[in-house]
Amino acid sequence: MKLKIDFNCDMGESFGMYKMGADEQIIPYITSANIACGFHAGDPNWMNQTVKLAEKNNVGIGAHPSFPDLKGFGRRNMNVSNEEVKNDLKYQMGALTAFTKDKKLQHVKPHGAMYNQSVEDENLSRAICEAILEFDENIILIALANSKWIKIAKEMGLKVAREIFADRALNPDGSLVSRSITGSVIHDTKTVINRSIKMIKNGSATTIEGKEISVEADSICLHSDTPGSIEMAKLLHSELGQNGIEIQKITSLV
Repeated sequence: MKLKIDFNCDMGESFGMYKMGADEQIIPYITSANIACGFHAGDPNWMNQTVKLAEKNNVGIGAHPSFPDLKGFGRRNMNVSNEEVKNDLKYQMGALTAFTKDKKLQHVKPHGAMYNQSVEDENLSRAICEAILEFDENIILIALANSKWIKIAKEMGLKVAREIFADRALNPDGSLVSRSITGSVIHDTKTVINRSIKMIKNGSATTIEGKEISVEADSICLHSDTPGSIEMAKLLHSELGQNGIEIQKITSLV
């Protein structure tokens, strides 16, 4: 059976007059766009522009919601109630949905600290799943492969895609290495390509400590703000195909 993978990227993370990422150059190579909704980056104008860019390129549109942390780019941990998390998510999902042609989202992928905290915090992961189910039960959650969050989402009846990262280092337990640690973001293009193919084809990944762990994935992420991301996206798209891996939207995979 031919291997298949969704290729996602965080986008729309500019704000006002400040431009971040290479969205226009990367979008031809991906199948899913995680679009910032104003809480960590993005604003109504950038949300509209990025949605239109995705629709033009037939790329699946997903919300990339965050804790309300514009100053910290959504990367600072926050202790908030389940009700607040759910309301924040519904607000951001609703805002992005308003800009889409069919008034629907393909997926939701939480950003930054919200994503990382959800890997370990079962209350937070459940609150996120509840918010998605209450908003639209057909929306797919993108969550970290091998995490408890995947099991929780499936048990709650949510469609879920297991995610791996092309350009982020892993801890021995499969979680992402903190960005405060040297080597957490992988900048070497060859390394990014080789480890991505290894994770998808062999179902294994090498951690930052050199340990081999198993991974299963439906979607692979490349960050648009990683240095060299345009060339990485182009080469990764090409190399996946050359290695017999078909890139498809997650709607056909989960």
